[in-house]
Order: sequence, then C-alpha cells, then structure tokens
Amino acid sequence: QVQLVQSGGGSVPPGGSLRLSCAASEFTFDYYAIKWFRQAPGKEREEVSCIISSGGDRNYADSVKGRFTISRDNSKNTVYLQMERLKPEDTAVYFCAAAGSGCSGPVTYWGQGTQVTVSS
Repeated sequence: QVQLVQSGGGSVPPGGSLRLSCAASEFTFDYYAIKWFRQAPGKEREEVSCIISSGGDRNYADSVKGRFTISRDNSKNTVYLQMERLKPEDTAVYFCAAAGSGCSGPVTYWGQGTQVTVSS
C-alpha cells in the first residue's frame, strides 16, 4: 500500500524554524516530484514548493521564497521542507504530495497532513 508519512510540525513563535519530513514507502519514490501544500482555516489550499524527482530543480511560492527550502534524499525516500523565519501567516496544515509527471503534473498520492502553528 502506498504511503506518504509526514513528521515534524508543531508550534513555534514568530521568527522560529521547523522542519517537515515526508517519507515514502511502497513505490518508486525517485520517480515522483514531491510537492508541499498548505491550507489555513477558511483559505484555499496553496502550493508552497515542489522538487523534481532528481532534486535538480525546485520552485517556491512567492510567499515563502527565501525562507523555506525543499530538499530530498532519495536514498531515504524522504523529502524535507525546512522553514525559517516563520510568520503567523504560515500557520496552516501542511501536506506533502507525490506527482508522477513532474512539478506541473497532477498529484497521485497525499500525506496525512501536519499542523504548523506560528504564534507568540
């Protein structure tokens, strides 16, 4: 059974840092681009970042550019989202997702979601 299992997240004050992890099992992880999305209460889901299967290209939403870094370790079937200088508006449930046709392709698998709260 295909699974994307997320870890990390939690609550930090503004300016703090967190790292999210997304570990894959039961499928050819290095075939897929991995995306991170977030959804805050009452807001639409936003794609935050994406990294292609080889890790050689990545992109970011303007709202997080320069503060978030996406990376992947295909030997561990894991993608990371390092979040720095967090702001209250980063508060959301974060989801990782696998896309089989690169960063422009549709999502095939979803992680379970993890809460990130930025508050003083």
